[in-house]
Amino acid sequence: MQNEFLKIANDPLRFRFYMLLKLPAAFLSGLRVKKATYQETIVCISLHWLSQNPFRSIYFASMAMAAEMSTGLLAMARIYKKTPAISMLVVSMEAQFFKKATGTIHFSCQDGSLFEDAIQQAMESGESTTLKAIANGTNKQGELVAQFVFTWSFKRK
Repeated sequence: MQNEFLKIANDPLRFRFYMLLKLPAAFLSGLRVKKATYQETIVCISLHWLSQNPFRSIYFASMAMAAEMSTGLLAMARIYKKTPAISMLVVSMEAQFFKKATGTIHFSCQDGSLFEDAIQQAMESGESTTLKAIANGTNKQGELVAQFVFTWSFKRK
């Protein structure tokens, strides 16, 4: 069963409108949600004029946006319109780059259970909790292009 936010994330038109209103840089960069469930998300970014660097590949910041969204969707699916409200914040990011990013890169995160545990702990304790989520970016050949590790913080408002 999908909650309201996952329905928005999996509807390309509705999510593009959501990005236009709430995440204009992601909208302009052309991020696309390929899959969004409670356990896994896949976000794509393609090489084009607004996402490129001078070396004919995808700019690292554009990839970071796609990678962050692949992890953040797992959190948003759990805290969207939740009472009491939960705040979420990226407190750290690490990145490794393995290949030149051309074409379309798919960033996937499969850490849904980690988000479930951290958010539940923040709800129950009222204290800040953190987790590290991994987003792997692969090209159309399935080769690892980049890996991002985001440290997320959650706290009950």
